[in-house]
Amino acid sequence: MKLVYVFDAYCGWSHGFSGTLREVTARHPELPVEVVSGGLFTGTRRVPIREFGYVQGANAKIGELTGAEFGDGYERLIAEGSFVMDSEAAARGVAALRQTAPDRAAELATALQHAFYVDGLSLSDPATYRTVAEATGLNAEAVLAAFAAPETRTTAEIDFRRAAALGVTGFPTLLAVDGDCITPLAYGHATADEVGERLAAVAA
Repeated sequence: MKLVYVFDAYCGWSHGFSGTLREVTARHPELPVEVVSGGLFTGTRRVPIREFGYVQGANAKIGELTGAEFGDGYERLIAEGSFVMDSEAAARGVAALRQTAPDRAAELATALQHAFYVDGLSLSDPATYRTVAEATGLNAEAVLAAFAAPETRTTAEIDFRRAAALGVTGFPTLLAVDGDCITPLAYGHATADEVGERLAAVAA
């Protein structure tokens, strides 16, 4: 059995789930974790962040429920309003980090969300991946090369198709996958204890 975490790096609820994900993976080191990027902001949804009028209210609710931090750098992006969230670029970044350190995919996904939601760094900017790589002890040049590689764009599209094939319609979604058996463990928000109870039921 493995865990499959389907998220979007530009999804506030995924950012709010980071603490739960860290706790679940710490409690269950025996379970490999596959991280899959969803395509929340692609196509016509790639518009200035000011057009999503619900963002600040949603973030307040996320922070209240999960304790997630939304930093000054991110708040400045919201206030200015012109920033465009591009999930395809973010998925390429996730793929680049995942390729460089496959066994740390969950940790690196949460680090990338911290870069955006706390530090206000663009996930379309190669410099962000240098920052994340250096902060997490990865080879920054390897990460940047992977981010720029044409095949990483293909990998991002494969991720989007994988999320759809798993039946995921919203982010974050945490699944237990054992062969052809797929069991939802969390959708949107859950505590580590709640996930643990569902995992125990799956394993029983």
